[in-house]
Amino acid sequence: MSENILLQEWTGPFQGVPAFDKMNLKDLKPALEKGMELKLKEIDAIALTKEAPTFENTIVPLEKSGEVLDRVLVYYRIFSSNVSSPEYREVQAEMVPKLSEFDSKIQQNEALFKRIKTVYDNSLITPLENDQQRVVQLIYEGFAMNGAELDEIKKKRYAAINKELSSLYTNFANNVLADEENYVVYLTKDELGGLSDSFIKSMAKIASDKGEEGKYAVPNTRSYMDPFLTYSTERTKREQVWKNYYSRGDNGDEFDNNKNVVKILQLRKERVELLGFDNFGDWRLQNRMAKTPENAMNLLNAVWPSAIARVAEEVADMQAVANAEGANITIEPWDYRFYAEKVRKQKYDLDSDEVKQYLQLNKLTEALFFVAAEVFNYDFKPVAEGSVPVFNEDVKVWEVTNKTTGEHIGLWYLDPFARKGKRSGAWATTYRDYSTFNGKKNVLASNNSNFVKPAPGEALLVSWDDATTFLHEFGHALHFFASNVKYPTLNNGVRDYTEFQSQILERWLSTDKVINQFLVHYKTGEAIPAELVKKIKNAATFNQGFVTTEYLASAIMDMKFHMADPTKLDVDAFEKETLAALNMPKELVMRHRTPHFGHVFSSEGYATAYYGYMWADVLTADAAEAFTEAPEGFYDKELAEKMVRYLFAPRNAMDPAEAYRLFRGRDAEIDALMRDRGFPVSK
Repeated sequence: MSENILLQEWTGPFQGVPAFDKMNLKDLKPALEKGMELKLKEIDAIALTKEAPTFENTIVPLEKSGEVLDRVLVYYRIFSSNVSSPEYREVQAEMVPKLSEFDSKIQQNEALFKRIKTVYDNSLITPLENDQQRVVQLIYEGFAMNGAELDEIKKKRYAAINKELSSLYTNFANNVLADEENYVVYLTKDELGGLSDSFIKSMAKIASDKGEEGKYAVPNTRSYMDPFLTYSTERTKREQVWKNYYSRGDNGDEFDNNKNVVKILQLRKERVELLGFDNFGDWRLQNRMAKTPENAMNLLNAVWPSAIARVAEEVADMQAVANAEGANITIEPWDYRFYAEKVRKQKYDLDSDEVKQYLQLNKLTEALFFVAAEVFNYDFKPVAEGSVPVFNEDVKVWEVTNKTTGEHIGLWYLDPFARKGKRSGAWATTYRDYSTFNGKKNVLASNNSNFVKPAPGEALLVSWDDATTFLHEFGHALHFFASNVKYPTLNNGVRDYTEFQSQILERWLSTDKVINQFLVHYKTGEAIPAELVKKIKNAATFNQGFVTTEYLASAIMDMKFHMADPTKLDVDAFEKETLAALNMPKELVMRHRTPHFGHVFSSEGYATAYYGYMWADVLTADAAEAFTEAPEGFYDKELAEKMVRYLFAPRNAMDPAEAYRLFRGRDAEIDALMRDRGFPVSK
């Protein structure tokens, strides 16, 4: 324990912080093994207690258990998401099945579950305090949903399935990462048409780092693909970049994920059948807001016709521009972003590249802090360089305090830039969650992005979409910081609700106070012109056909795959045929094609739950209208306080539908979502 830094208690300021500067991959395997050993001893001690089961002698020690392992898993996730390497992946491949077996030992501990069930049954007769009742309910349901009540033969098979799935998930994710690292498009100097200077400099550096001096590299990640397809005038190169990106995991080689998808679906179906469910969706959604796959699909199907109708309008507009320019082409998926940008300029006189001149990452970070102060009463101050360990020099850290009282709330880590070994996309996570039952714990939260790192001395300019995502992920962090729960289990999110808190925060980007203070030109420092702001707001629903359809296609396919018979499934054919039956426009594809749909197939987090973004967006649009109607708009103190109290602070301490009714006085209505996207509202 004393020699392995990953096992040690966190020391230093702010109630102790992870020793990211001292973590060593060689310590990871023994630390995980020791952490699991210690937690299993704690579990056995609870299970073998002679006293009659109570909340205090069963649930409380269960909530306390695994502190050492929890610390190790923080480092494990950093190795996995932020600083991955081939050496790490070898350790991961060995440890993932062991971690699965470890989880099964706890979930299938018969003596432990008997105690949990007794406490649960007793609580139905003599209710506990509200938060204790919720904890017992969530723990009992978690064990029951994961096979605790099965007979021994079925338990053994259930555990074996989980073990096999854990390795498949890891393999799926690593295959996607391999295709992101292995497929690079190189450009020559005469193939840079339409691209910005900062983007060109970044591509030059990447090419140079890869030993291709004098060339320009387009890596196979969204942060490069998206702007390249938007601005590059080289159509053949756009096609190549598009095909590389949307073929990840689907290249018929050693990193192909199609067999992984089939096996994952087969095992998931077999596992839930052991529990008496017909399909994975029925099992998964029983404790979500949607409750059933049918309810989720009803929402997706309600929006789909308007979305594809809007795509047809968008494509017609783009084709007209291409024809007028004499391009002599038919719009293809690799043309969509490029010609959409031309239509934006034509219809709204709005140039995305012009908008980017006013979207600097450092100023957007200041905007995050401003919103946090105005709406959540938080103050963010940078900690002294070197006082808090980080795992990469680009990571910066801020202390979060209550603006009024000065009370310490936690630390916020920001890891903003793309680099080799870091998974693509943007995400938020915690290193330590808030709780008070075992001493008040502060929050250590992190936001992670993949912005293209600028050349030294250059400003980092981002698109409006990327700025929106930046606020989105910060919304998750604010949800972590706002937590006011006693027990750790209550910090666990409800998947079709947990995106609400991040999606609602996006709305502050287009508020006047943020625009007027933080959208300033990166060279002159002048505020964004009012005329340009007007254009941005006028174009708020522009391209919603594309945005909504590519998302909905992924959400619908997620559900369809899990409702289908996977025994003889051809993944590519099923995807193609299902989308054709939906009249999927040929000019775009799913946001996440199945062989690289990591949300769904590299873990179970979003499996039959990707619809949750749309479900949460119904709440978001409805709540946004409440702010629009408030006396002080999005900065209305009374409504903001109500939002924090009911929709952020409780985390999972109350039913989300009940929490929303306390905030709004009624259930959310889909009409707000349709208005928000500029779609027709049914009478």
